[in-house]
Amino acid sequence: MNEAAAVQPSVEIRRVAVIGAGVAGRNFALACAGAGFHVVLEDVMPANLRKAEADYADLSRRGTAGRLELALTVEDAVREADVALDFVPDELESKLEIFSMIDRMAPPKTILCTPSYALSITDLASCVYRPERCVAVRGNLLRGDAGVPPVVRLLYPAAVAGSTLAAVDKFLQALGVEVRREADPEVPLLMKNVLM
Repeated sequence: MNEAAAVQPSVEIRRVAVIGAGVAGRNFALACAGAGFHVVLEDVMPANLRKAEADYADLSRRGTAGRLELALTVEDAVREADVALDFVPDELESKLEIFSMIDRMAPPKTILCTPSYALSITDLASCVYRPERCVAVRGNLLRGDAGVPPVVRLLYPAAVAGSTLAAVDKFLQALGVEVRREADPEVPLLMKNVLM
């Protein structure tokens, strides 16, 4: 972490934007609502949003402290978000497009968090105006059937703010996820693949 990024004000995550209401995005959004967060779930496919709405109705009957809203545009989803997570395909073009959209449309406070197994968060963060608020998560974000807390790797670029890491740690822990922080490799993964 660099010194300038380390002095960012603390962030508390209350509002979560989830981009993509396929199975993974929908389940993550429901887990967030179940943990008491205000979630705005976006998808371009109305059928995915209807499924999420039905699943949330079942969840709310059992009593949930959180809230789920549906959005048809990324702009509506991230308008007031403290953190935005995308569940788009783990391909460079898709991630760059969604990171760029969120960066333009979300307020400056919003943390950009992406589940990615293949891409470098350093590469993605270098393409936005808020590299100090970018992180990637590797691993299962949802509690398994055995009730064992999942363990995820929280990867961050050199420019990350300490407040960003602290906020995402606290957020994921509220979902019952164990977090292990790791600096992104100095040479971005895309470059490593080219050099091998």
